[in-house]
Amino acid sequence: MKIRKKSPKPAPAKPPLYLVGYRGAPPSLDELKIWYDLQYGGPLTYLGHEAGGRVSVNHGSWQSYLLTSIPQSDAAQWQPVLSWDHQQLGAVSPATAAPSSIADTVLVAARLARGLTLLTQGTAFDVLCHEYLNPSDWHDRPLNVFFPRDHVTVQQSESADESSEWFHTLGLSKFGLDELEVIQPRGLPDAGTIALLKAATDSVLRAGQNQKVGSSLDLPALAHTIRFIKHRTAAPTGRMMAFRQITTGSF
Repeated sequence: MKIRKKSPKPAPAKPPLYLVGYRGAPPSLDELKIWYDLQYGGPLTYLGHEAGGRVSVNHGSWQSYLLTSIPQSDAAQWQPVLSWDHQQLGAVSPATAAPSSIADTVLVAARLARGLTLLTQGTAFDVLCHEYLNPSDWHDRPLNVFFPRDHVTVQQSESADESSEWFHTLGLSKFGLDELEVIQPRGLPDAGTIALLKAATDSVLRAGQNQKVGSSLDLPALAHTIRFIKHRTAAPTGRMMAFRQITTGSF
């Protein structure tokens, strides 16, 4: 289905990683398990329903929470945020994880969202990246291994200063990290800035922690060193989040 874009509005607190909209009956947990095991080797296991119908789903030591049908009262809270008219709404949320395993936990949640989307032929909404994913988009993200580009995006948003442009990541907050941003004079080429933020995302994810303001980080792939020069909060998607501004120079 074609997604109609509209201005982002504030979302309910403590969001899941993914919402999946679809029509008709949701797939059974057994159907999802069969699909998952065929795609990713499994075994996918799940426990009984918790309060509110949420299910704890595990692949090895990695855990996520799945709700194949959100109660209408809860789903109504998301209607001002979502640009679709799907009648049913599912949700996937990661479990709390140690820094050493958070990437795998986020990956499992994304795999479950992909499965729910493909089995229902619905549309997924990546809540933190503010990105819609139709079944054809998931085919471009097989998720056999972890790649940062499957979970973090680079966006260009409006800047309060008309003389500058604002480039920033969305998705690092899935990993408990601040988003990254670059503010540059208007009219400069976009490609280099986007490549810089992608490379910086890879390095920050490997480091597994926020870098202090004033510190530096080498990006060997680009032969650059980035410096972290500022920390602030902003709400490009309607939800307040933390950003660390970077600048660059050769090394």
